[in-house]
Amino acid sequence: MNPRGNAHTLVQARRRDSLDKRQRALTALTTLEQQGKKITHAAVARMAGVSTWLTYTEGIREHIEAAQQRQQHSGSRPVDTRSPNTTLRTELELARQEVRNLREEKERMRQAIRQQLGQQLDAFDTKDLTERIDQLTRENQRLQDTLRQATEDNHALHRQVTSLEADLGAARTSLRRMIREENRSLEKIV
Repeated sequence: MNPRGNAHTLVQARRRDSLDKRQRALTALTTLEQQGKKITHAAVARMAGVSTWLTYTEGIREHIEAAQQRQQHSGSRPVDTRSPNTTLRTELELARQEVRNLREEKERMRQAIRQQLGQQLDAFDTKDLTERIDQLTRENQRLQDTLRQATEDNHALHRQVTSLEADLGAARTSLRRMIREENRSLEKIV
C-alpha cells in the first residue's frame, strides 16, 4: 500500500480542479468586460460558476481590480439591458451549473476514496488473509467449546439444585413428623 501515491493523486485532482475554476473565472471576466457589463466579484463568480471567495484569491483579484479600473477610466457606465426574468434565469442556470459541478466533484472524491480503499485491500496478500481466517476459525471453535462446556455445567448444577431441594423438602417433612411424635410421647408422660 502506498498512502503517498493516493494522497498525491488526490492533490493532483484538486490542483486540476482549482486551475479549471481559475481559468473559468478569468474567461468570465474577459466576457463581462467585452460586453461592457459592470464588473464585480459576484458577477464574475456567477458567470464562471465558481464561489465568490475564489474571485478574491491572488491571481484573480488583481485581474478583476484592473478591469474595474479600466472600466472607471473609460467613463462609460455599463448598462444592463437584461430584464429581471433574464437575470433570474441566468442566475438559476449558473446555480444549476454549480450544483452539477459540486456533484461531479463529490463523485470524483468518492471514486478516489474507493480506489484508495481498493489499494489498501490489495496490499494484504492471500497468505495474510488465510492466516487471519484460520486464526478466527480456531478462536470461534474455542469459544463454541467453552460455551458447550458452560451449558453442560449449568445443566448439571441445575439438576443438583433440584435434587437438593427435593432432599431438603423430604428432610423438613421428616423433621415435622419426628417433632409431632416426640410431642405425643411427651403428652402421654405428662
